[in-house]
Amino acid sequence: MAGLILWGLLLMNLSDQFVSELNLRDFAVGNDTVFLPDFIASFNLLFKNKVYTTDEVAYCELFDQPLLRFASTWAAKEAVYKAVKQLIQKRLGFRNIRITRSKIGGIPTVCLPTDFADLEISLSITHDGDYVWAIAIARRKYD
Repeated sequence: MAGLILWGLLLMNLSDQFVSELNLRDFAVGNDTVFLPDFIASFNLLFKNKVYTTDEVAYCELFDQPLLRFASTWAAKEAVYKAVKQLIQKRLGFRNIRITRSKIGGIPTVCLPTDFADLEISLSITHDGDYVWAIAIARRKYD
């Protein structure tokens, strides 16, 4: 028990030092939750064409339950949008937030327009039952 307490104190000290060296205005977090039954009920061709790229549509339609994949991609786009808008106040349409994967079921990657090239985005998407959730962490890059 004493070892665990010492480890916790060491971690707290390291995190204080880390936070003091960090400019928190260079980071932002966005997340989104989608209730799948509502998403399925409201999904239509107009929404599909307005929000998703051709590659995203092709990816989602590879699966037995494409609407689950459309909902996951929508949650990801919303989470990315929310994170990015905290750091950069430029216009960003949902079709300009591209969610790609290197393979089926692979790690999602975010592609943004060149106006946003100074950002790195980490993205995670999950689903369980009737809910889909995505979280995006955006960070300014300094070369």
